[in-house]
Amino acid sequence: MSDNASRGLKPKHQRLVLVVIALVAIVGAGFLAAYALSNQASYFYVPADIEADPPEAGQAIRLGGMVENGSINTAADGVTVEFVVQDGQARVPVSYTGIVPALFVEGSGVVAEGSMRADGVFIADNLLAKHDENYMPRELEGMSSAELREELQESVE
Repeated sequence: MSDNASRGLKPKHQRLVLVVIALVAIVGAGFLAAYALSNQASYFYVPADIEADPPEAGQAIRLGGMVENGSINTAADGVTVEFVVQDGQARVPVSYTGIVPALFVEGSGVVAEGSMRADGVFIADNLLAKHDENYMPRELEGMSSAELREELQESVE
């Protein structure tokens, strides 16, 4: 029997084997994470995308656009709201049951999470109202820039 066979792997080869095992483990973990996330992915659509290539009924998606002026209707139950999301090219009717965000108004941006029904109505499970960079909370509306800076500095300290 040779002397090298009785001693096992050389340290250089041991490190190489460990590096290969670590790489295989990292790649395997990456594939598992990608597979898990692909099942939970929620694609973002604008109304023009839905009109051009509608998603399957029941598929979880996000719909983003502007709430069409004059389209918000609250049902008699007080918690079901129907409105239209548009992007200037297409319109998608939306139905949502729940409490709407305070910033949800006609003409504002909205992202709705949910799924399409077979009849073309988007059923929202969650609404996220968007505001522009000029948004000012009601509590701070009357303040000047200097007062705002002073208020912010006091809250940081």
